[in-house]
Amino acid sequence: MDNLFTIIRQNRKGLYHFLKSTPREELFKIPDGFNNNIWWNIAHVVVTQQKLVYGLSGLPLNIDQELVQKYQKGTFPSGEPSADEEETIKGLLFSLPKKTEEDYKAGLFASFKPYMTTPKVELKSVEDAFAFNVYHEGLHLGSIFALMRAVKN
Repeated sequence: MDNLFTIIRQNRKGLYHFLKSTPREELFKIPDGFNNNIWWNIAHVVVTQQKLVYGLSGLPLNIDQELVQKYQKGTFPSGEPSADEEETIKGLLFSLPKKTEEDYKAGLFASFKPYMTTPKVELKSVEDAFAFNVYHEGLHLGSIFALMRAVKN
């Protein structure tokens, strides 16, 4: 499990780099052929980790419900976020994985509701959710790379 937490931290550093180094107009641009943008992918990753790990464990999410409604599976970008929302997501990129690791080591995840993911991978435990989350974040990192190329053209 320690390696999964390390992978998530490293991925989050990469996502944060995109937030800090990408011009605002590129973060929020939806290029032709895409249905989302760089910002949405990053915020979506933050929300999904909480839903997969805490939600399926029957625990309250450590994120505002408004963010969940905006960035969960099945949503699409709707305008630019406020400056406060941007700062919140930037902070959550690192604080949520840290809290999740602490909660896991403290044995907080005592139950889990099995869940079939969109790519047909069944999650039967919180450990499965952690592993799937790494996969999910990698998919969205790949989407961000494609979006970066598209917004530059």
